[in-house]
Amino acid sequence: MTERDDSARTRGEARLGQEFAGETFHVDLLGGRSYHDFLELDKILDAQPSITGAHDEALFFILHQVKELWMKLMLHELEAVFPLVRGDDLRPAFKIFARVKRIQENLIQAWHILTTMTPADYLKFRDGLGRSSGFQSFQYRSIEFVFGNKQRETIAPFADMPEIVARLTALLERPSLYDEVVMLLARRGHAIDQAVLERDWSQGREPDGSVMAAWRDIYRSSPRNWELYELAEHLIDIDDLFQTWRFRHRNAVERVIGHKIGTGGTSGVGYLTRATAIRLFPELWAVRTEM
Repeated sequence: MTERDDSARTRGEARLGQEFAGETFHVDLLGGRSYHDFLELDKILDAQPSITGAHDEALFFILHQVKELWMKLMLHELEAVFPLVRGDDLRPAFKIFARVKRIQENLIQAWHILTTMTPADYLKFRDGLGRSSGFQSFQYRSIEFVFGNKQRETIAPFADMPEIVARLTALLERPSLYDEVVMLLARRGHAIDQAVLERDWSQGREPDGSVMAAWRDIYRSSPRNWELYELAEHLIDIDDLFQTWRFRHRNAVERVIGHKIGTGGTSGVGYLTRATAIRLFPELWAVRTEM
């Protein structure tokens, strides 16, 4: 180290000392829980496997684990919305929707990070992934079921995990968030067909004329339907962000593996391309044409 480097380090340490002058930091916790303990960092930081030793394994595993944590929080928030919608208490629901949208933005950003990995980088550890696939994420499937994109056959990959099958089946067979919103429209006086309000909740729903008529009335008379108007815009934001997530996922996969068969045994790009066309709340999109 040169004399100039040593002088610069001394000045830096002096500034650091001034910055924390007068502050008191707990260095002896006397058996209390530290930041490290509270977050259980030993578990989190030791949870990344090293299968092949390839450099980009760390990126791949950490990014997907972080996404699963964001999805866990997203499901936690969405569960809190259900009783609020059922109780016609929309103001606190809007706050939760705002948080869900921020989580979605972080999930979308994750794909941008993944695209810094080239095909050559991925091939160095791809075989070590075996038959694992993002299609096997039960939390992603849970989010789709909560929003109403339901297909019973998508539970099949979890057949050897009975607790997850039970959890997904419960979500499949109860009303989705959008079903609850449609029932709310009926309680607020909009003429929703009875067949929409009493149906097999495990089935995916088709766009319905009575639901579209309700949204059309809400948009055209927003001053007297302001809460429902605001609810509609939160839902369209969430649907838009969800579709953007799928699109970024599709493009990230094509950038890394092209149209090859993925580790899960399907054409990842083909499946994800079809998924980008799915509308979670179709009447909210269709009504814009009819306005």
